[in-house]
Amino acid sequence: MSKIHSAVGKLAFCLGKGLIAGLAGTAAITISQMIEMKITGRKPSNAPADAASKVLDVREVNKDKKEKFTQEVHWTYGTTWGIARGLLGLAGVDGLPATLVHFAAIWGTAMTIEPALGVAPPVTKWEPKTIAVDGVHHLVYAVMAGLVYDAID
Repeated sequence: MSKIHSAVGKLAFCLGKGLIAGLAGTAAITISQMIEMKITGRKPSNAPADAASKVLDVREVNKDKKEKFTQEVHWTYGTTWGIARGLLGLAGVDGLPATLVHFAAIWGTAMTIEPALGVAPPVTKWEPKTIAVDGVHHLVYAVMAGLVYDAID
């Protein structure tokens, strides 16, 4: 096999692993958020759907469609973040260092993109407890994605 075919194969493998890891991470953060919402009584956030609506210039038809759109955005966004984990693996960054970099990228983006789009307040306006809970949720995602990514050979 030529070096080009080998490189393309490695890229495809890492990206595929990343997407599977992203899906697993999304399932984990979803469960984490569902447990937390059950305990705290917090309602689901519409900010992801509102952000996607702004970026894509689309609007839901009714409340039921908004809830469905929110879930579609959540699962697509989370799964797609697995690509970043795949690129870290491709670059030779694995294990805990990759999980920490992935976590920082995901959480940093989450804390900046929604406020930048005007669909959530800036993190400086959040309560410390809200920051901590959000951080835990994103850490759950990154750890699960990392474990799954590293488990696939």
